[in-house]
Amino acid sequence: MTDLPRRTRRLRGNRAIRDMVHETSLGLDHLVQGLFVVDGTGIDQDIASMPGIRRRSLDNLVDHVRELEDLGVRHVILFGIPASKDARGSGADAPDGIIQRALKTLKDAGCGLTLVADACFCEYTDHGHCGIVDGERLDNDATLERL
Repeated sequence: MTDLPRRTRRLRGNRAIRDMVHETSLGLDHLVQGLFVVDGTGIDQDIASMPGIRRRSLDNLVDHVRELEDLGVRHVILFGIPASKDARGSGADAPDGIIQRALKTLKDAGCGLTLVADACFCEYTDHGHCGIVDGERLDNDATLERL
């Protein structure tokens, strides 16, 4: 047994040292739950490609967010699924857009979570690109102005 190296475990001696030198810390404070919000009422449907994740209408959103809060979730990101799409992604920044209404609904309900809104245009455009298309190119400047 004398041929084994000596391991002093100096970096494990006390909580302060362990906290200082640990490489990764992962907890609820670091996680953001994605929520998919759709126009309509009474909608609470599975997303087949994402087990355990559902699309919800605004009338079902607050209760779900309250459940998340009770579980200790602190942050959510809202992804909007608009009723209609167009080439300019008009729903992305429309005052009555699905995300704008979802944010207002959650704030009015007094939800204490950090609310993050997805700012990508792809879900709002009929061509699926993440911004305004001008001819054959994506117009980043026009898109940034809208964002």
